[in-house]
Amino acid sequence: MIEIKEVKTKKEQKEFLNFPLKLYKNNPYFVPPLYVDEKKIFNKKYFYYQTSKAIYYNAYKNGKMVGRISAILQMASNEKWNKKQVRFTRFDSINDQEVADLLFQSVENWAKKQGMEEVIGPLGFSDFEREGLLIEGFDELSTFEEQYNYDYYQKLIENNGYKKEVDWVERKIYSASVEDEKRVERIVNIIMKRDGFKLLTFKNTNELLEKYSGQFFDLVDKTYAKLFGTVPFIEEQRKDIIKGFKLLLSPFYIRLIVDKNDELAAFGLCFPSISKAIQKSGGHLTLPTIIRILKAKKHPEIIDLGLIGVNEKYLHSGVAWGIFLEIMRYLHTGNIQYCETNLNLEDNEAIQNNWSRFKNVLHKRRRCYIKKI
Repeated sequence: MIEIKEVKTKKEQKEFLNFPLKLYKNNPYFVPPLYVDEKKIFNKKYFYYQTSKAIYYNAYKNGKMVGRISAILQMASNEKWNKKQVRFTRFDSINDQEVADLLFQSVENWAKKQGMEEVIGPLGFSDFEREGLLIEGFDELSTFEEQYNYDYYQKLIENNGYKKEVDWVERKIYSASVEDEKRVERIVNIIMKRDGFKLLTFKNTNELLEKYSGQFFDLVDKTYAKLFGTVPFIEEQRKDIIKGFKLLLSPFYIRLIVDKNDELAAFGLCFPSISKAIQKSGGHLTLPTIIRILKAKKHPEIIDLGLIGVNEKYLHSGVAWGIFLEIMRYLHTGNIQYCETNLNLEDNEAIQNNWSRFKNVLHKRRRCYIKKI
């Protein structure tokens, strides 16, 4: 007998949070989110609930938990894109079609009660949450920023009538040839001198954030405004992201280029890969985990590329190549083996063309699904 229960009690919340840790126990590719961050979804004061509401479900079979799912009504997104959608997220299940069917039925019934017309996902509260279902690359280590899932998830979802909405692809980026890097460097030097651009350097992350965090978040909003699934920042979200930056980042991982008026012209943000550092702890920030994170931060072997953006005033100036040159230089630093791009929309020709300058391997693909209800 399968039972779907709305998550209400502390015990049910703990079961919801711990289920993927049990489902993927000893899986070498699964990387959990930080447990302390995931717990926030059950805090009524969580900043995302200013523009959203959500519901959470656990599935039990003969009294044993066998699946979970969450539904999000993201009002800010619906207003921005003029949609009537509910997002599904945090779907995890054993390989049982009936379990998946009942979980999605629960989400769809809730969506109808909210007056919505479509269910879409996997998408979180915002573009800064994990999104997309892995459909290629099951034998690749997940990045900390994105979710791993078993290959049978695709069947469970598509058998419920969900169709492709968009795909994202992910690449491993290796060093460019010496000739390519020198050529890009010559071009960048000409552009920087011609237009008065300057690559900034900082003593520490606090100095950088104090002076440029406002411009950074404003430019991220503008740069990504037209991309699929994005939602404008709210102030509390900015503060929360900055806390994460202070844990993971140093000036080494942030590249800012300003114009002659000290206005942000382009940015590049990346992270040391902490995937292996947090696998053993199930996402808990134990003392050994923190030590492993600090070690990964100081001596990274893999770099996760986060955000790259250009001020619309300088879209055709070539300043973006100043950021790509810095990525090329990353790949000659220490023991760095490669960079991971994380998610790039497959139809974003600009970013896909830029990676052609590097030796690269397309190793993962993720999909967002949609269904009319």
